[in-house]
Amino acid sequence: MQKSYSEGSLTQFFTEIYNIIKDIDINIIEVWCNPSEIPFFENINNSELFDFLERFEFIYLKKGNYTTHYIVINKILFILESIKFLQFDIKRISEILDYSGFEKLIKEILSKNDYRTVKNFRFSDKSNFKSKTLQKRYEIDVIGIYSKYILIIDAKQWKRKDTFSSLNKAANLQFRRVLALKQNSEVFSNLIMNLLEPSMSVKKYLPFILIPIMVTIEDNSIKINDNQIPLVSIYEFNSFLQELPNNLHYFKTIQINKINVQKKL
Repeated sequence: MQKSYSEGSLTQFFTEIYNIIKDIDINIIEVWCNPSEIPFFENINNSELFDFLERFEFIYLKKGNYTTHYIVINKILFILESIKFLQFDIKRISEILDYSGFEKLIKEILSKNDYRTVKNFRFSDKSNFKSKTLQKRYEIDVIGIYSKYILIIDAKQWKRKDTFSSLNKAANLQFRRVLALKQNSEVFSNLIMNLLEPSMSVKKYLPFILIPIMVTIEDNSIKINDNQIPLVSIYEFNSFLQELPNNLHYFKTIQINKINVQKKL
């Protein structure tokens, strides 16, 4: 039977973990430390320690040389679990991650909401736009698909209050990427076939609705750009996903009515 812990003691535990990992190199996702570095564990025996750690996804014991055990902390999963216990907002905690880690955090939040995801999706520009750009290849930071909804996400870890013009420009460039993806029908077909399970019927989800979106680390007062592209802070991202079907009519979307299900990568 697991020992019960008060909310105050759990807050203490999460605070101690945060104080350890906040100064670790932001490029590191998994942090290793000795249990003795965490004061919360001072009066907990090994059996209680194992039982306690089983409560959480972000932390586990790993055996080192001989009989030594180390605590391993996943910073992304820590962020998601810590929100319930710390008074920090997710934006502040997200600053312990580098740009790639921020993308992984977005991807993890999508997965928690039953989205199938891919990160750093690249494709060649065969879109034949009348207005050319210098891009020969496009890269989309994170793509999430749930039912017929496909979120095309640009992750921005800017750590300042950005001007509307810079956010507006970046959001419009994201819309351009989505247009290019639509016009590359073979690329899009391959993307869908690799995101969905082979047993899933693609046609029942048609038409697919592509939604360009920017996810930022800062909470800006502007929630949508002049082309109806949503600008969502990481703090609001989870609620944005849960409320998406009700708010879809506010956003710029692109519809794809057919897909070649025979094509595969």
